[in-house]
Amino acid sequence: MTTPWGELALTRFPEDPRERLRAWDASDEYLLRHLAEQETPLSGTVVVVGDRWGALVTALAAHQPVQITDSCLTQEATRANLDRDGVEPGSVRLLTTQDRPPERIDVLLVRVPKSLALLEDQLLRLAPAVHEGTVVVGTGMVKEIHTSTLQLFERILGPTRTSLAEKKARLIFCTPRPSSATPANPWPYTYTLPDGIGAVSGRTVVNHAGVFCADRLDIGTRFFLGHLPDGKGAQRVVDLGCGNGVVGTAVALANPEAEVLFVDESFQAVASAEATYKANGVQGRAEFRVGDGLAGVPDGSVDLVLNNPPFHSHQATTDATAWRMFTGARRALRPGGELWVIGNRHLGYHVKLRRLFGNSQLVAGDPKFVVLRAVKR
Repeated sequence: MTTPWGELALTRFPEDPRERLRAWDASDEYLLRHLAEQETPLSGTVVVVGDRWGALVTALAAHQPVQITDSCLTQEATRANLDRDGVEPGSVRLLTTQDRPPERIDVLLVRVPKSLALLEDQLLRLAPAVHEGTVVVGTGMVKEIHTSTLQLFERILGPTRTSLAEKKARLIFCTPRPSSATPANPWPYTYTLPDGIGAVSGRTVVNHAGVFCADRLDIGTRFFLGHLPDGKGAQRVVDLGCGNGVVGTAVALANPEAEVLFVDESFQAVASAEATYKANGVQGRAEFRVGDGLAGVPDGSVDLVLNNPPFHSHQATTDATAWRMFTGARRALRPGGELWVIGNRHLGYHVKLRRLFGNSQLVAGDPKFVVLRAVKR
């Protein structure tokens, strides 16, 4: 990546030599070029929100920025990229969206996220630390910045305008208004599940901002809940890519002897899963872990993995995450252990499962979704 301060070597995480997607895009380049051309004073506390793979904080490491991200994969990529480019350890402070933000922010740089709710939550959390002199600049691709995006900046922070587009990227300029009361934060959002979906019928869901389908039960999960395995006894079960934890909570309610591991790469998701589990007063053993799939889970230690894999990485459509999840599941499962997957019918997960496990059984299907079962032999 070429920046006003030199060339950077950057990769995504996990690093894959076959990966053709870059660890930055035109919006990152546009923001950095703007900061240099306008000679923006990068003094005081510089906060970077939503940096995808650490490109922004790596470029700005000399100014000791604070990175705030929802993704543990972003944090791992950032650490690797900082090391790759010879940045002194400790030059960049890494925070999550669940951590307490800095008390004062002098420069706020926002990489617009895909989720408008996550943007709202983060701006509301950061607003008390912003002052009239804070430099606020957002960046994103044109297709990511909508009228609703600008309205959020305007409502929460102050008057907002946009730049001309360059290479399909755009900047957002916001002038913080004199200190005033910050609007109430509606997140996390709580709702009651419908009837007819098994053990979690009528139960409570807690969603932090940015979690998939934060205000309702998505139709894929609903279909999955109607076809979960009927296991009993002291099983070790993983809700892999747990989101708000509804699936793992359903297992724990149906089988109080089960030990359930909730894992997701999103800090917001794991916080939601833990809140959902506790809100329903489940009596059982549970662990909540932010991580890269099943990394760190011992080989042959799991009886059942339940998975609804994503098929997007930010704006890119890819099956790389699903493949890593399936591979990790096969390693972690004991002989005879099972992986159950819900997915869109057109994604053809049965082919991958047969290649990896040597078997794949259709448990249930409708015109849109399939539930598949693979057994480790």
